[in-house]
Amino acid sequence: MKKYILSLTVLSLFYTKSNACAWSDPDYEYFNLFTQSIIKDKSYLPFLHSYSTRFYDQYKSGMIPDENIESWKKFFNNQLSYSETDYLVHKISLNDLNDLKKGNPNNQLLKKLGTGFYQKYKEGIDYLIEAKYLEPYMRINFVENENSFYYNGSSNEKNATNLDYSKTMAALTSLYNAARNPEIKQRYGYQIVRFNHYTRNYDAATQAFKTFVQPVKLKGAPYFMALDQLAGAQRGLEMNSDANWNFFQVFMNSKSRKESAFVSMKLSDTVSFNNIMKRAGTNEEKNMAYFLLGYEDFNNPIPIMEKMFEIDPNSEILKVMAVRSINELERSYLPIYYYSDNNNSTVQKITSDKAPSEKTVIKEEKLSIWQKIVRFFKNLFGGSKSDKNKEDNKADQSDDELLENPNRIPVFTKNNYWYDEKTKDYLDDLEKFTNKTKEKSKDEYWQIADAYLKFLKKDYKGSTEILEDIETSNPEYLEQIKRMKVLNDIVSQPKIDAEYEDHLMKDYAEYFVEKEVKKDSTNTEEYDYYGSVPSTADFLKDVLANRYFLQGEDGKSFLMSNKLSDLQYNPNSSLVKSVEDFYRKPNKTQFEQQIIAKNMDDVGNIEAFFATIYGDRAMRTADFEKAKSYYQKAQNFAGIPRENYETYNPQTGKYEKLVYNGTNYDGFNNIPDYIFGHNVWESFGSPDEQSMKAENYAAFPFITPKMNKLQLADALIQLKKAGNGKDEKSAKANQLIGNLLYNTSILGYYREVFVMDVDNSNGGKYDFWQTEQKNPYQYYYKNFLDRSFIEPDNFDLTINYYKKALSLSTNKEEKARILFQMASAEQGKYYQYEAKNQADIDYSDPQWSEKTDAHQKQLDQIKNQKYRTYFTLLKNQYGDTQTAKGLMGSCSYFGYFMK
Repeated sequence: MKKYILSLTVLSLFYTKSNACAWSDPDYEYFNLFTQSIIKDKSYLPFLHSYSTRFYDQYKSGMIPDENIESWKKFFNNQLSYSETDYLVHKISLNDLNDLKKGNPNNQLLKKLGTGFYQKYKEGIDYLIEAKYLEPYMRINFVENENSFYYNGSSNEKNATNLDYSKTMAALTSLYNAARNPEIKQRYGYQIVRFNHYTRNYDAATQAFKTFVQPVKLKGAPYFMALDQLAGAQRGLEMNSDANWNFFQVFMNSKSRKESAFVSMKLSDTVSFNNIMKRAGTNEEKNMAYFLLGYEDFNNPIPIMEKMFEIDPNSEILKVMAVRSINELERSYLPIYYYSDNNNSTVQKITSDKAPSEKTVIKEEKLSIWQKIVRFFKNLFGGSKSDKNKEDNKADQSDDELLENPNRIPVFTKNNYWYDEKTKDYLDDLEKFTNKTKEKSKDEYWQIADAYLKFLKKDYKGSTEILEDIETSNPEYLEQIKRMKVLNDIVSQPKIDAEYEDHLMKDYAEYFVEKEVKKDSTNTEEYDYYGSVPSTADFLKDVLANRYFLQGEDGKSFLMSNKLSDLQYNPNSSLVKSVEDFYRKPNKTQFEQQIIAKNMDDVGNIEAFFATIYGDRAMRTADFEKAKSYYQKAQNFAGIPRENYETYNPQTGKYEKLVYNGTNYDGFNNIPDYIFGHNVWESFGSPDEQSMKAENYAAFPFITPKMNKLQLADALIQLKKAGNGKDEKSAKANQLIGNLLYNTSILGYYREVFVMDVDNSNGGKYDFWQTEQKNPYQYYYKNFLDRSFIEPDNFDLTINYYKKALSLSTNKEEKARILFQMASAEQGKYYQYEAKNQADIDYSDPQWSEKTDAHQKQLDQIKNQKYRTYFTLLKNQYGDTQTAKGLMGSCSYFGYFMK
């Protein structure tokens, strides 16, 4: 049963349209290098490419003009600006208009227009007064039936049925007949059609359109507003084909109503667009119908685009189809995360001038859904850096290829999330189409698109040549051309040296120097749940981070997208050393100073910060003398930098902000002597006096109740010296060293002490997943905090000290305790082995359960044969000791073993 429940969970994760992860937003997962919104006709903005929302909504409010406002602006002889007209039509109150009519305007805009404004535009103002009176009621009433399944809103909400039908119709008809201006007359006709539609008098609505709207012989904004209402009434009459055709006409001819008309078409007829194609008569109608067909079925729009090209290569909607295709490709080739196989050892560039070489192509193995889940959550960024040294990496650099190659391109389509081998062919076909269209069309857009496709194909020289030849005055086109020239320049650069960094600051500083954002206190939508949308600047920073990584400059690569303080979460020493080398580098370039070094954020004393990390690593490798030398330099350590970190206080039952008060552990000070003791039960959340028991330290007065790391290292040096003897004191000294190494390992109560953590609560640092990897970061250190990596524990060091203690001790009870500690450390070695030998069984395999059980049985057999040495010795030779009997009661797995 468990397996089937998992299957449902898996399907919900991986086969949604939006993304593999419900909390993820796919529109934040690529760099937006090609600006979709540069199309000239902004009324098509909602139909640009988006996965986060039904329609593209990343355009600014007001970019799509409302033809109704434009019509009113013209009616008022352009005496008002667009925004003033919009205010007059949509926002000004009914009372303000009545005051104007009475010759006593109080509204500031109406005062500015003067009392003569009403006399000049009397019919228009009178219409607006009537329209504003009706507006609160202009919605259809909700009628509940057996199919109703959603909340219908407030029962007190006004709707059209709240008006007296006969009186309202009489008033509107009278106003219609009295109107002399044809446009105003038609607007009254629109109100009559709308009123009947919203009162569900559908037949009357269709007749009203014929009686009051069509005879006016105008086809401006009021006509299509009325046609929209007619189509709604026809849908109410189940005249779906006619309704759909009229919605289609609204879609074609309206600027601001395309989105709603499209939705209405979808609601009207499940085979709507095919029916529209049958009725399309003019080339314009056919072209629009093809667009809707291509928009709905976007898996391969090129055949549809070919048909649209034959009709009109200058069509604006053809550009919309093209930009959607380009956006699809961009998401495939340039995602913000790069996935790779953990066993791959080839370090690659994010870009390259060369075609993919046979040597470096990564083939996507067939993964079970379960394996994909594990990979997604455990291996977010992919494989390890090359096992070769950095000189070898440099030597292989010429063979590097685009990080995502044709055999391994993640495609975000409607039907799949993972990989599609056809994407490269799609790019080739789209390039051919674009190249053909730019020869026929007069719009420079197609030249820009062609240049961008060449950029995706890594033909940077060809891309730049096209861009240089484009002549345009369109400001959006000019901005896109400028950005693409920068992309071609930086991405094609094989090595980033000081000279090139100077070039970056001289010519492209705007892409790297962060502008200060002034916060608007009135902005209620300032908080961004997902963080900022990836941009061109983000992409370029990734390219540079990748270059530095390939060049062996890991510190610079890390600081391109991380803060110095982030090292506390994954303090692996080789990376820390590279960051420190950059910190100490003399004569930094302007780029290094202003762009990279700015991420050297406040960690208190930087020297002490580095020294503490190095000292901690030396302690974990039992090099206590080296640790002491580092800790001597770290005495000014300011505390592990955790802003707004909260810790649970069992005494108050509340989470409280972590404050270093001089008595608690801060990463350097206030380490209790329990660190040399042993645990009486395994409970990381209990206070140390409950989980831990101190040993007898009488022979070692340098072990004090509270120590700092320098004192701790010094104590270990003295214990190590004492352990060289042949007596019980020597045995105890070695046992205490073994205890400390075990207690500060991944299994110990004080596991946080030498990994730059503030407490032992669970987290990424405390797992065995990365034990076989020298470095899990393959391309750069972007999203450093999203995966964990710390050099694994060496449990043999712990066991070796225990072995010395065991050989020197003559006390049988002490020997039992030492053997149990050795067995616990050996358990750590097994966990490391198990993490490296996970079952590779396809979850869809019919024998998944049997094979999984067999694999677990094999692991158990290996555990008992190779990793139970000291448990066996304890059971066979010391099972009668009080220590062993006590351990059977406090340690469940030991008690199970002893049975």
